[in-house]
Amino acid sequence: GGTEIVEKPLTSVGRNNLDFGRGFYVTDIAEQAISWAKRPYNTGKQKILNIYDFQLEQAVASGLRLKQYDSYDMEWLDFVIANRQGSTVWKEFDIVSGGIANDRIFNTIELYTAGIISKDEALERLKYEKPNRQICIISQQAADNYLLFSGYKTLEEP
Repeated sequence: GGTEIVEKPLTSVGRNNLDFGRGFYVTDIAEQAISWAKRPYNTGKQKILNIYDFQLEQAVASGLRLKQYDSYDMEWLDFVIANRQGSTVWKEFDIVSGGIANDRIFNTIELYTAGIISKDEALERLKYEKPNRQICIISQQAADNYLLFSGYKTLEEP
């Protein structure tokens, strides 16, 4: 979800210091993508839901490096915090998949990184959160060969 039709995603154009590093972010949850397009800072702009066929199994079978997080656990927490603090550990992978640090989760991360709560307390809070899913396509090879644009929908204003 965004404000432009993106037929050929570029992985090197994204912002730095995001959850899973710099890349092209997608999700397999339509409601989540629609909410990305309808974020407040997109007010007054067209809202687009780009639709792709992501051939993840083929990408992994070809030897591309996948890191997948199935829950908000210590490894996920350390990875997201490292990336948000400028680490380039994400460069070890072609694709990273897992939960999003949305507002509720971000608050927990902020409390932890500020030293207000312990890692154990942060993990205790996170275990009750159901992960949304984001997929960061880091390598251009993964985007070019396994993320196939299949169309788009223009979204109505709320």
